[in-house]
Amino acid sequence: MNSEESWSFMFKCHEFVIIIVSNILYVYVFVSSGQDIQGTSVVANLPVLMRQNPAETLRRVLPKIREVLHVAGVEMQLTAAVSFLTVLQEESVSIHTYSHSFLHIILQNLEHRDAGVSNAWLETLLAVIEALPKETVRHEILNSLVSKAQLSQTLQSRLVSCKIMGKVANKFEAHTIKREVLPLVKSLCQDVEYEVRTCMCRQLEHVARGIGTELTKTVVLPELVELARDEGSSVRLAAFETLVNLLDMFDADDRSQTVLPLVKSFCEKSFKADESILVSLSFHLGKLCNGLYGIFTPEQHLRFLEFYKKLSTLGLQQENGHNDNQLHLQTLEQEKKYVSVRKNCAYNFPAMIVFVDPKNFHLELYSIFFCLCHDPEVSVRYTMAISFFEVAKLLNSDVYTIHKELVTLLQDESLEVLDALVGHLPEILELMTNRGENNGSESKLLSIPDLIPALTTAEQRAATSLKWRTHEKLLQKYACLPHIISSDQIYYRFLHRMLTIILTNNVLPVQKAAARTLCVYLRYNRKQEQRHEVIQKLIEQLGQGKSYWNRLRFLDTCEFIMELFSKSFFCKYFFLPVLELTHDPVANVRMKLCCLLPKVKSTLKIPTDKHLLQKLELCIRKLLCQEKDKDVLSIVKRTVLELDRMEISVDAFQKRFYENDLLDQEKERQEHLLLEMEQLEKQKQKNEGRSTNITDKIFEKKRRDSKTSSVLAKSINLSISGSSSGTSAGKEEKKSKLVRSQSFSTQVLHPKYSNIDKCPNRSSAIGYTSSVSGMGKSCMLSFCDDSFRTHSAGNSGNAAFPSSSSRNIFNSADQKNNGNKESQSRKMSM
Repeated sequence: MNSEESWSFMFKCHEFVIIIVSNILYVYVFVSSGQDIQGTSVVANLPVLMRQNPAETLRRVLPKIREVLHVAGVEMQLTAAVSFLTVLQEESVSIHTYSHSFLHIILQNLEHRDAGVSNAWLETLLAVIEALPKETVRHEILNSLVSKAQLSQTLQSRLVSCKIMGKVANKFEAHTIKREVLPLVKSLCQDVEYEVRTCMCRQLEHVARGIGTELTKTVVLPELVELARDEGSSVRLAAFETLVNLLDMFDADDRSQTVLPLVKSFCEKSFKADESILVSLSFHLGKLCNGLYGIFTPEQHLRFLEFYKKLSTLGLQQENGHNDNQLHLQTLEQEKKYVSVRKNCAYNFPAMIVFVDPKNFHLELYSIFFCLCHDPEVSVRYTMAISFFEVAKLLNSDVYTIHKELVTLLQDESLEVLDALVGHLPEILELMTNRGENNGSESKLLSIPDLIPALTTAEQRAATSLKWRTHEKLLQKYACLPHIISSDQIYYRFLHRMLTIILTNNVLPVQKAAARTLCVYLRYNRKQEQRHEVIQKLIEQLGQGKSYWNRLRFLDTCEFIMELFSKSFFCKYFFLPVLELTHDPVANVRMKLCCLLPKVKSTLKIPTDKHLLQKLELCIRKLLCQEKDKDVLSIVKRTVLELDRMEISVDAFQKRFYENDLLDQEKERQEHLLLEMEQLEKQKQKNEGRSTNITDKIFEKKRRDSKTSSVLAKSINLSISGSSSGTSAGKEEKKSKLVRSQSFSTQVLHPKYSNIDKCPNRSSAIGYTSSVSGMGKSCMLSFCDDSFRTHSAGNSGNAAFPSSSSRNIFNSADQKNNGNKESQSRKMSM
């Protein structure tokens, strides 16, 4: 191809694209042709020309571009601004050459009649000022500002001068800015056009940073105070925002005597006369409260807190600052404004927690937190979901107080809110479980009631929506659950759901996310029986599934298994099922398997897995000999070469594989630890079951004995009442016996009754109990002994003495014998 044919053109949808080569002459011709589309293409490829041939481009192409830009359209102007900035960023030429060749073109086009073009060139110039040396900025830019900032210049020229002033202020020393920049700044702050005053007011922050705190106090602060009382609402708004951003540059006196009165004035007017500042005030309120925190009195602190609470519910209820007619006639614009205010309050909520101290959160801010999490607008709840993690970190040990709102946001009807919350869900759940009220190993779920239903509901809602990226993100974050909830809860509520998603979902990233999360659940499952069941399902439903799509997902799952588990685990359960897919009837499955074989081989250890290595080599030979698909065969050949270069690790540690072997050993150790923990739990449950059975038997025996003793007590009472119902003397005798019996049971036994052998009339005692059978007596005594022995063990004060209750039994027998003797003596006297 000769030089004349070295250019190729492609026309598509009236767009012209140039494929750059080395001949600059043809570029010059196309720029000179007068066609905008050709000139725009050359300008767009200017950075490429500068990289290939900078000298010729600067000598022949750039001057022609400079001529064309005077009459060029908007598209070429915008393209040129971007290309000039790209040349600067790529550093294709030195900064001196750039300022000499490009800077004048940029300055010429700053005052273009189109505002978009003017702003594009201004952005390029501001980026160039940062890279230019001070002297170049002084001579080429600063000197021209004096003339462009005059009232005789156009509005666009003065606006450009304001923005350049803010950028130049950081380029020079304070004394230079004071002498050459500050006079222009004061002039522009008093301009007759409110747009200029607003623009210059927003640049005062950059000017103040450049001149330091002393000049800021004497020059900038008075200008801000004056602008804060300006007749234009946009000027007042700019002054307020600049004051907030410069709080760190004012001392305590300036804050208390100047800034605080201005802020109070803004807050008072925001509800009554100047609602234009309300949105900005709500956005900066957190920064404002914390910036003025040290100078607030308790009354002022409470006033600003109440002001924040009022803003947080603005538009949801009637405010005292408005009359009823205004409330009923709210326009759509007002509604949007109120929503923006509540959204800004949600944004500032973490800052307000710092303002009131996290210890006072429940008392001062919980009601507002509740309202913002239940706000009717999605944007407000979305902002709360984004800041939820920051709130949880600030609350620290009191994080359990917001678990209900976590569940609420998880169940929110908007998937945008769920997507915002899920971003930090693992960290939030970790904070909830580790620092919650019920922190302990007994039950992590106690600290977050209704967590599992909320998580399952969120996943199901994401699955039924069309936003598969949210579903994928949710499944990825659910991999943290083994550190949050128990293994059984995961197995019954989440693990099988992941398997269902792999089998039924049609989105590949979602299936892969579910597969990886399932492998994580399997990794931390604590019951061998459940693990075997899941492995069996993976092999049967995925590896041996009827759909080739499921078999492809099986290979993806095996890849995650190799990543998360030890080599021995993969070889034990998945190595052979993977090799069986070499006979798969679908070429795509065999192709994916061949790409996976190097990783499969890396799981083998010699000599332990020598038989598996032989099977792998046999499968590869069969593929080489029997494969008919040319694409698969080419991948097989490439895989064989890669497998030949691989080195297999041995059972002993090798220096080259030391890190990998150490990591694999740690995985294997954790897997053995899970098995040991399972055995210990089984042994513990077995021991607890045995002790429970023994306890149940003892309780049943005591229950039977208590029934027997109650029956015996009733029969004894009947026999006593029968023997004493003859005469009135017998009734009196019965009452006296009962009184004496109660006195003996409540008082300490007298020494003469401490030994049953000292009973004076043993035969009468035997006669008294003769109506009771031998079995009844033994049952009653055994019951008494057991129950009283327990009682004496609980009361150590009685442990050194015989059981008082048992003594009362014999005491009552003595008592009855004495009663019989007294009745006989009374009969003898009568």
